[in-house]
Amino acid sequence: MVQLLNMKSLREIIKEADEKGVAVGHFNISNLEGLHGIYNAAKKLSVPVIIGLSEGEEEFVGKEEGVALIKALRERDNFPIYLNADHHYSFESVKAAIDAGYDSVIIDCAKLPLEENIALTKKCVDYAHEVNKKFNRDVLVEAELGFIGQSSKMLDAVPDGVSEATMTKPEDAKTFVEATGIDMLAPSVGNVHGMVRSGNPRLHPDRVKEIREATGIPLVLHGGSGTMDQDFVACIKNGIDIVHINTEIRVAYRKGLEEALKNMPDEVAPYKYLPEAVDAIEKVVEARLKLFNNIQ
Repeated sequence: MVQLLNMKSLREIIKEADEKGVAVGHFNISNLEGLHGIYNAAKKLSVPVIIGLSEGEEEFVGKEEGVALIKALRERDNFPIYLNADHHYSFESVKAAIDAGYDSVIIDCAKLPLEENIALTKKCVDYAHEVNKKFNRDVLVEAELGFIGQSSKMLDAVPDGVSEATMTKPEDAKTFVEATGIDMLAPSVGNVHGMVRSGNPRLHPDRVKEIREATGIPLVLHGGSGTMDQDFVACIKNGIDIVHINTEIRVAYRKGLEEALKNMPDEVAPYKYLPEAVDAIEKVVEARLKLFNNIQ
């Protein structure tokens, strides 16, 4: 994605957040209402924000359409809003996102054996570096190490395979980062994708600190929905620079939409009943952005 002359790159935004001891909020969208709710909150607070499109969301929204939407907002308002290809699972899908103009990409091979994860991740990193050099861009590549589940939805229990025993080990993270050359790492530190109805597991800030010290690169917390505020604060203090939220805003959207339809049972114009869903998302995002950016 083309950067404006006076617009900071995502790399610079992350570096600033790290230096300030805050984190950049990353929120996924599936439609225009989600984008409006997230962007309204970020603009209100004047803080940078990252929009995420997973492979499934990207298929629904459109790869090029997503790029065009973020580019239009960025250029119209000169605002630090960025687009991330969230959880892409193949080199081909990562390459397509980079070619389309995304600011960052996530290659998720966490379920593969370590050697295969390293090989595929490095292939993506090498391609991003090639594009960056050829077209004077700065596409960031993130990878995931340690399994935290895969579904951004309401869960009855913690996903199988997610436990303290399977959290990312600092020594493995160091080896992985050195072998791949990634810009950011998403570790398993007690987090899970989705929201567990009975309550999400507690995070492990000490493990975050150990991994950050071992790798020396920005860390990203996936599966932030449903996490306790104090766990967010502690993990940001110990090296988390980006926090992903998805399920919380999906739930807010649905509740807002259901309430609007209940109040307007005969209304058929979407632009009349959808604002309530937009407002519901905005409230959730504003609260999270205040927490991540230490805004009182």
